[in-house]
Amino acid sequence: MSAAAFRAAVERGDADAATDLFTADAVFHSPIVHRPYEGREALRAILGAVVQVFEDFRYTDEFAGEGGHVLVFRARVGDRELEGVDILREGPDGLAELTVMVRPYSAATLLRERMAALLTP
Repeated sequence: MSAAAFRAAVERGDADAATDLFTADAVFHSPIVHRPYEGREALRAILGAVVQVFEDFRYTDEFAGEGGHVLVFRARVGDRELEGVDILREGPDGLAELTVMVRPYSAATLLRERMAALLTP
């Protein structure tokens, strides 16, 4: 299953390998931006920034169902502890959608600031 390959790529900090598991028209739903990002290249930029921003990243649990997989994680952003989930949805040709949710709000706010610094030209 692509979810296991995604987990392994993220755990080793390989954003390119994780991104390559997604379809060209993949959709990413951010925990802090209201509109979805579309396309594999947008996802590549985001995952590349995430592996730089998250510290002590680790998956702690996972759940599977028809057509989807949820990976529960913990990490640190600066001095803030963060917990979240990666929701992966399968398509016929690979992973088609990634939705990320994080908490608490103070960590999400710091995450937004650090990600914006890396992604804004």
